[in-house]
Amino acid sequence: MIIRNAVDALAAVFFPAPCRICAQMLVTASRIPICPDCLASFQPITNPICDCCGRPFISQIAADAIRPLCRLCRLDSFSFARARSYAVYNDALHSAILLLKYEEVTRLGDWFAAKLAEVVEREATQFQADVVVPVPLHRDRFSERGYNQAELIARPLARRLKLKTGSYLLMRTKPRPARLVLSRKEHWDSVRGAYATREGVRVDNLRVLLVDDVLTTGATLDSCSRALKKAGAKAVLGLTVARVVTGLPPPNAAPVAG
Repeated sequence: MIIRNAVDALAAVFFPAPCRICAQMLVTASRIPICPDCLASFQPITNPICDCCGRPFISQIAADAIRPLCRLCRLDSFSFARARSYAVYNDALHSAILLLKYEEVTRLGDWFAAKLAEVVEREATQFQADVVVPVPLHRDRFSERGYNQAELIARPLARRLKLKTGSYLLMRTKPRPARLVLSRKEHWDSVRGAYATREGVRVDNLRVLLVDDVLTTGATLDSCSRALKKAGAKAVLGLTVARVVTGLPPPNAAPVAG
């Protein structure tokens, strides 16, 4: 501990740098350019959650069912078998994801992968998989950016789980609309039929771990899952760093009974 404190102090003196989220000067050596306060503001998703899509429940009553399912999952809305996310999509996590997505801060991909590996470990039996597949970008978007942020998470995650990465298995055939903000219906319409497996690849009887940065409506994971299952995948399991959750009380708020 003494040696670590000394290293942190020297790093702060000779390599001062601001947190890339709040601009507070970093006082400890870190693999990622985010201060401890901002990291602590991430809100990990914990039980009670929907057993299928992982959406947090506001009411404990809904979570007390034999198999707790949200309204959409009771309607069998999604084609993936299960989905989980590391944390709620709040302002701090949004900023961290942008660093990975647009500034290629690859060490954040490693950090997010470690958090997702912990999510998998908590439900190891249900998340047994054969291959890790990142949600792909359309070729035009990939050409502009030069990398796929989902792959920057998927590759280190696959190494941690001792699985193969199957980036080549899936492709996006329809580009995303130019507008940044889409309604729920527009989001679903924009990804309907937008993904396909590549010609000649085989996913027969494979359990696929599908990785993305953010789960908003579930439409993207659903569309990718449909393409993979159409090609013969046995099951598709979704993992995302963040999940958009509306109506969730802030951390430490009193639980809602009904």
